[in-house]
Amino acid sequence: MMRWAALLKGINIGGKKIPMTELKALIEGLGHNDVKTLLASGNVVFTCDETDGAALEKALEAELAGWGLKTDVMVRNLKELNAVIAANPFPDAAKDHPNHLLISFHRDPVPDGLIGKIPDIYDGPERLKAVGRELFIDFPVDVGHSKLLPAMAKIKFPKIATMRNWNTVGKLADLLA
Repeated sequence: MMRWAALLKGINIGGKKIPMTELKALIEGLGHNDVKTLLASGNVVFTCDETDGAALEKALEAELAGWGLKTDVMVRNLKELNAVIAANPFPDAAKDHPNHLLISFHRDPVPDGLIGKIPDIYDGPERLKAVGRELFIDFPVDVGHSKLLPAMAKIKFPKIATMRNWNTVGKLADLLA
């Protein structure tokens, strides 16, 4: 048995809606145990027999699509989430403004060279650092009005990704433990 956190992309924004009670029931219906949701943004923690994260992502996406919800799912176990927390290159941001430190969870490692292209099209205060499959972004001023994310779209950052702020990542790790 392994404990997993599933992070669904874009839930309860942009037309992708599912109440967390329904998400919990869906995950329980798959035979997974000790299911808990966190916030209303597509975070669910559970225990199951599956030990292959990629296979679990595909199975969850297929099940959600059967319910009419087409979305990407990234999963991480406690060891992986603790490694993300330990790898944080911006501990000052985690302390000073944790809700503005975002981690973009990707299915695959962030391609080399993408971050280096950003200064050619955008000059803002944000800091970025890729570590494996995660991209850490420190928004020291404001997330909502930043022009960084539209600039990242222009240089084709991977679309199979979902972001969570530092506070949420810590709460997910707590639920996994």
